[in-house]
Amino acid sequence: MSAIGDVSEHPVHRYSADQRTRLVEEWRDIARSGHLLYSLVWRDLTVRYKRSFIGWFWTMLHPLLLTVILMVVFSEVFRYTVPNYEVYVLSGLLPWTFASQTTVTAMAAMGWNGALMKRVRVPKSIFTLSVTLAGIVNLILAYVPLLAIMLVRGVPIRPAIAFLPVSLLILSVFTFGLALALSAIAVYFLDLREMYAVALTALMYLTPIIYPASIVLARFKTFLTLNPVAHMIDIVRAPVFDGVLPSGDALLITSTLAVVSLIAGWTIFRRLSRGFYPYL
Repeated sequence: MSAIGDVSEHPVHRYSADQRTRLVEEWRDIARSGHLLYSLVWRDLTVRYKRSFIGWFWTMLHPLLLTVILMVVFSEVFRYTVPNYEVYVLSGLLPWTFASQTTVTAMAAMGWNGALMKRVRVPKSIFTLSVTLAGIVNLILAYVPLLAIMLVRGVPIRPAIAFLPVSLLILSVFTFGLALALSAIAVYFLDLREMYAVALTALMYLTPIIYPASIVLARFKTFLTLNPVAHMIDIVRAPVFDGVLPSGDALLITSTLAVVSLIAGWTIFRRLSRGFYPYL
């Protein structure tokens, strides 16, 4: 029997089809289903590159190649505005890629695991959690080429980089909350995936990832202030590219956004989860 098939041995709570997901019971069951969670994360990490020749190295190579493309296209434009442009781009591109890929994958995860959810009673949010955890592992691996570029280019790695795990934790909580909401809604509205993909493209160009915020005209600054992703990118980029700790205001804003995202995401997931089964 496969590792995922062994979940029936765990004494998880028995949900009825029309029952709302309860927070305490859900997380208690996830804790009891640790082996299942590990198996799901491992599957998410390995399936993507199952038939790939270089496998997990794509996790590090993909953002690196994309950065090279962006450098070729934009380096002349922003060369004098942003020193060490490749480090600037990659330090913003990595958290963006994590958030976008995790939320997109989470929307499909319910459908992928629908058969398992019907066959074995498992905590429904475990699939979104596994996608998020797998994304975190990929994100950590993706920082290897970034640090290598900084060393090669002579960009100083300052002590502030030790704060990076805190920034990534805030980003991960925010992403997990968003993924919970999107994955629940996508069960009912499959078109959401395509609409969200288009919205992501627009959001990427509205966020200072490939260009510095300093070039944004004053009348458009409000859009940056209201863009939660821009705030997340800033607190992740600051310890790496700027070599400084994020400001207290930035941490307060992003921590608040992360908590609101988690609460809102869980509330939506809880309310919609009771009707999942007919759509899976």
